[in-house]
Amino acid sequence: MLKKSLLSLIISILFIGVLSGCAQSGGEEGKDSGEQTVKIGYFPNLTHIATIIALEKGFFAEEFGKDVKIETKTVTNGGLFMEAMSTKAIDVGTVGPGPLLNFYVKNPEYHLISGAVNGGAVLVASEASNIKDLKDLDGKKVAIPVIGSTQDVMLRKALQDVNLKTTTEGGTVELYAAAPADTAPLFVQKSVDAAATQEPWGYVLETQAKGKLLLDWDEFAWGKESTNTVVAASKEFLEKEDQVTAYLKAHKKAVDFIKENPEESQDLVIKHLKELTGKELNKEEVTAALSRLEVTTDVNEQVIQEMADISKEAGYIPSSDIKGMINLKLLEGASE
Repeated sequence: MLKKSLLSLIISILFIGVLSGCAQSGGEEGKDSGEQTVKIGYFPNLTHIATIIALEKGFFAEEFGKDVKIETKTVTNGGLFMEAMSTKAIDVGTVGPGPLLNFYVKNPEYHLISGAVNGGAVLVASEASNIKDLKDLDGKKVAIPVIGSTQDVMLRKALQDVNLKTTTEGGTVELYAAAPADTAPLFVQKSVDAAATQEPWGYVLETQAKGKLLLDWDEFAWGKESTNTVVAASKEFLEKEDQVTAYLKAHKKAVDFIKENPEESQDLVIKHLKELTGKELNKEEVTAALSRLEVTTDVNEQVIQEMADISKEAGYIPSSDIKGMINLKLLEGASE
């Protein structure tokens, strides 16, 4: 049975939607003062820990300086993030590579400028499904956060390894799009047999919905090289080289801080998410979930290309040509 605190958190996150105006310095862009505004987007998820820490520790404010106002916007999935970026509601932020490349192929205005998190996603089977290994997903229903999401692509990669396909490809594995916060109730209700999901929801499925870990983060899809979260920027923002460098310096500071201060980072994430949702994550859940991911600025370009190839095979994009999408030149400069 789900704990009341967890249920409250789930309900809160479901109703977050898109939270705008969580600015570090409020108000609209100063027309008379010449003040500039940078709009940073991210998810209220542990896989976006680098952005959360950079906000909590003031790294963004420190690097951008007093003449740049920072506004934040949270979204609940990559499609919403990219839509917000396409309407200029987000300039830069963290998102899964799947939604980013899906948008890039159709309109090359968005770029990957740094890694953020590898891993952080798992494949969990429900107790009632009797699934013992990956091959047992034949004929089963698997929850994913949203069609075309990074976890969707990772699941398709895992299925390829055991010669299984989804029903959309003429195979037998049915995909069921559901918000990660919804997967625990779906397990309890026996509405799905498994879930490809990001943390902390994988751990929640195990501890609160009697789920069985089918593939841990270092085994799922590309294993420890599975790119879960990256930094994406609009073409327009990339033209502001000083601001891009400032963002990347703050991002790198956050990545280094998390590696060097895991306990404090966990506490800051819990605090931050509580402020967003009004509810508090369990420290044990956060600790376990963060042990299943690796914060990094590195980008495995081969994995990103394979994700594009899988997305094309799934019919999500007309081409897997993502040449020009990855731009790490400014990251190199920010790391010096």
